[in-house]
Amino acid sequence: MKDVFSYNKDIHKNAYLNWRTEKHSYIDNMITIAEGFMKSSILLTEQSLNDNRDKKADIIIFPILFNANHGIELYLKAITWSLNVLLKNDVKIEGNHNIKQIFTIVCSLVNKFEKEKENRDEFKKITLNLKEYLDELYKKIEPESCGKHKDNMDFSRYPFSQKYINHFYIDELDNVVIDLENFLEIFKEISNNLNMIATHYLYDYPEADED
Repeated sequence: MKDVFSYNKDIHKNAYLNWRTEKHSYIDNMITIAEGFMKSSILLTEQSLNDNRDKKADIIIFPILFNANHGIELYLKAITWSLNVLLKNDVKIEGNHNIKQIFTIVCSLVNKFEKEKENRDEFKKITLNLKEYLDELYKKIEPESCGKHKDNMDFSRYPFSQKYINHFYIDELDNVVIDLENFLEIFKEISNNLNMIATHYLYDYPEADED
């Protein structure tokens, strides 16, 4: 069998892992990969909307959600790193995989960095969809009995938690549904806005470039 990591003679049939990444551009590399995860989520959603007669959406919704959430995580961590550099904090990335917690950290850093109220208000405005999505998501994955200490962000990777407890959609008697058209609209906006914020703090302030 031919190696997976090998060339095709047709350049348009190759995917180059390092054409858009650079050796020491840590933040920029995170933004690049974040864009890839978000774009793959959006493309899969569009494919499902174009033709879902085989009901493929019922299974590819899991990688769709995983890719969207991981894209959010990478964008937020890139923004965190840039703001920590700008604020001269002795940290880079903060938080594990709890994207709601990471978003809270980003909001705090933005409030510290942005001296103008207008800029802080603009940040709140363009991240409102993200905040509303995270609030909705964590109501699903954090049962009241577990509180804020429970992190079930693996809900789209496994059908159960590390303690073999079924995730929310497994035990639900009623249908657990996602409106794909609504999802697509929301995540296109979230993706565009996070990319805009991440590139703003990295490129509009030379001191944020760790190179």
